[in-house]
Amino acid sequence: MNTLEKFEADTLAAAQERSQIADFSVGDTVKVNVKIQEGNRERVQAYEGVCIARKNGGINASFTVRKISYGEGVERVFPLYSPRIESVELIRRGSVRRAKLYYLRNLRGKKARIAERTTGHGIETKESNKKGK
Repeated sequence: MNTLEKFEADTLAAAQERSQIADFSVGDTVKVNVKIQEGNRERVQAYEGVCIARKNGGINASFTVRKISYGEGVERVFPLYSPRIESVELIRRGSVRRAKLYYLRNLRGKKARIAERTTGHGIETKESNKKGK
């Protein structure tokens, strides 16, 4: 492992310790709390939408969130380990069969809905809770 890889690994470990990021995947509805600087004040703004893409690249990992604001589609790309991101909350798990959901850009209304995932990876049921005890 060269010096650059060691530096990236150390930086990634430090970023993972300080961040409050839920385990989410593409198709999930997430709420991203972002720190916004306005003059000399700083506040937290929530951005809620569907995660349509995720790029895993170590410290350079990012994800794209899409929401509909006043009838217009808005997409925002967030670096996963940015110090500007205060937290990422999982609102709802989505059941999708694609890694990138760019096709949602062409859909409107009910056609753009994503079914909720009730079983599988990351879903806790009563049975799995009993086994863990």
